[in-house]
Amino acid sequence: MSAQFLDIVTTAAIFYVVAAGLLIIFGVMKIINFAHGGFLTIGGYAALIVTQLGLDPWLALPFAALVGLVIGALVERFVVRPLYARPLDAILATWGLGIIIGQLITIGFGREVQFVQSPVQGAALVLGESYSQYRLLLVLGALLLAALLAAVLHGTRLGLMTRAVIMNESLARGLGINSGLVRFATFSLGSALASLAGALITPLSSVDPNMGVPWLVNAFMLVLVSGASLVSLGVATLVLGGAQVLISAYGSPILGSLTIVVLAAVILRIRPQGFARE
Repeated sequence: MSAQFLDIVTTAAIFYVVAAGLLIIFGVMKIINFAHGGFLTIGGYAALIVTQLGLDPWLALPFAALVGLVIGALVERFVVRPLYARPLDAILATWGLGIIIGQLITIGFGREVQFVQSPVQGAALVLGESYSQYRLLLVLGALLLAALLAAVLHGTRLGLMTRAVIMNESLARGLGINSGLVRFATFSLGSALASLAGALITPLSSVDPNMGVPWLVNAFMLVLVSGASLVSLGVATLVLGGAQVLISAYGSPILGSLTIVVLAAVILRIRPQGFARE
């Protein structure tokens, strides 16, 4: 039971890290960034470059975030910004961009599966169980990320403007808030978080040009259930991520992989706002 409890907590932390960037963009811009999987892949390959250069594995994290930030800023400026008035086209554009990112990575790095060096090795004794230190570290990382995002949203001028745009963009513009700047900063930050997440999850699996695709589906459903709330995202990752762990353990891993999608659809059917407050 202790091992399953740790699996649930660490799985929820992993999903939180993966979905946070997508949630930030959805909350402000009201579009689902289907290039999110591509940015996860970019982060994974940023970590691979650090490994291939023989550098300290910890450097993969800031490097991946920086690469995601720069590419995200360029994408917002030249791809997403012209489509703000056409949200459906923006969604399709990000979907196509995700495919393009995968193809460019294939050209540059090949199709083979590759591995990155983990910054933390070994296991620790927790609740009487020998458990991966890296997975435990991801729990701390998710908590720090949630605290940092909350501090930015509630303790900075940018956060104040962002929350104003989320609540009523037209009114925010009427009050003199530059909603275009808020959108630019939000998309860039969300892309950086996605690439950071890609670098964080690669030591647990592997790197390949399509590594972000399965994560995108689950992150998409978690964001829909969460609305635009960081707290609701935490609840969703614990509930749905925990269900996935239990069904995989007591049922079938194949059924477990479908758990988040199916449960999210059921929750949204019963409660359209999901875990967010009414």
